[in-house]
Amino acid sequence: MAKTSPESGVYRVTDIIGTSPDSWEAAAKSAVETAGKSLRDLRIAEVSKLDMKVEGGKVVAYRARVSLSFKYDG
Repeated sequence: MAKTSPESGVYRVTDIIGTSPDSWEAAAKSAVETAGKSLRDLRIAEVSKLDMKVEGGKVVAYRARVSLSFKYDG
């Protein structure tokens, strides 16, 4: 049977959306930090989309869609 390296395993990628009234960076950071409270062993976070919520012609929130990779426990 072949040996498995410490880097082998099964990973899941899921999308989450963070929001912030201040910036896209704060929105992405909030998403990752919040997810980190319930998901173990986060590996990669990739911003896949940025958008803004607009009300009355003004930006009221920044939104960042983040793809997170985490390892399944085996």
